[in-house]
Amino acid sequence: MGTRQEFEMDPQLLSTIEELVSKIVAQYVQENELKMKEISLVERLIRVEEELKALREIQMAQFEAMEKRFEALQKEIATIEKANQQRFEAMEKRFEAIEKRFEAMEKRLNFMQWFMGLGFTFLTFLITLFYFLKG
Repeated sequence: MGTRQEFEMDPQLLSTIEELVSKIVAQYVQENELKMKEISLVERLIRVEEELKALREIQMAQFEAMEKRFEALQKEIATIEKANQQRFEAMEKRFEAIEKRFEAMEKRLNFMQWFMGLGFTFLTFLITLFYFLKG
């Protein structure tokens, strides 16, 4: 068995060992810090990608909602156009009916004008005839 003297080391050797150990520990810590930074960056990249994916999904949902709303608006516009077309056709029929009434009234007035003209002509002829027969 050895004595305590056997385990004592040279101070220069001890300082060299301490220096080497501290360098190795410093290098280990530095490498692990880089690995931790890399891991942290990878985690951040993963979170950013997940958020981008979530944003894309939200945008797609919004786009689909807008598309559905646009389709609903198109259907509503088509319904309104159809109703306006029906109103226009009804108004057109009313105007045609009014036009027929005016044509009928024009025929009656034309008939009355001719009747009155012939009546005045006949009366004028009779008055002239009586005037010459009396005279």
